Amino acid sequence: MRRFVAALCILALLCPAVRAQTPQYIALTFDDGPSGRYTERLLDGLAAREVHATFFLCGYRVEQYPALAARIAREGHEIGSHSDRHEFFTHMSAEAVCADLSAAAEKITAATGVTPTLLRPPGGLYDLDVLARSVCADAPVILWSIDPEDWRDKQAAAVTSFVTKRAKNGDIILLHDMHASSVEAALGIIDALEARGFVFVTVSELALLAGTQLCGGKAYCRIDFPKYE
Repeated sequence: MRRFVAALCILALLCPAVRAQTPQYIALTFDDGPSGRYTERLLDGLAAREVHATFFLCGYRVEQYPALAARIAREGHEIGSHSDRHEFFTHMSAEAVCADLSAAAEKITAATGVTPTLLRPPGGLYDLDVLARSVCADAPVILWSIDPEDWRDKQAAAVTSFVTKRAKNGDIILLHDMHASSVEAALGIIDALEARGFVFVTVSELALLAGTQLCGGKAYCRIDFPKYE
């Protein structure tokens, strides 16, 4: 027995204490929806995994699927604006941009009961000076740090691999709830990254966890976390 205890003591000295792993936080975002059955399938998968995402909704699609937009809000997902008609802001006058964003906010609020406070311009194209003169002057512009172009690549496995190979703490992932392959990829990404210790949160939660205040008129591609030794 004494030899056994002595052996355990030696092992304890030789093996360094294992540090508790610091969680890595990441945000899934979905553009262009809601889309009908694909968004429904995605919401079912997110609910089963108890994951919340950020949805950047288009006003004209909210008009088509108001009940689905309401479900997104009801189930605790964050809602942002992705414009009304999904036209590139850089091709529009300042007045047209303001009118578009006003229409989107009105439709999203009417359907969900939530006024969007985050903005993702279509295509990520925008002019901060123009936005400063619009209804979204106080809205942080949320871009992305990982874009697998799932709208182009319809192979779910390829999209999943693209994201999981690049994922880091504080990343914002761009996806779309417009295709079956995108939904399959999104759920695969969650399963793969959760197995590696990632925790999925909304964009606003990501900023809060990192101690970052999201400011209107400023663009964010990712959220940087403080580095500790």
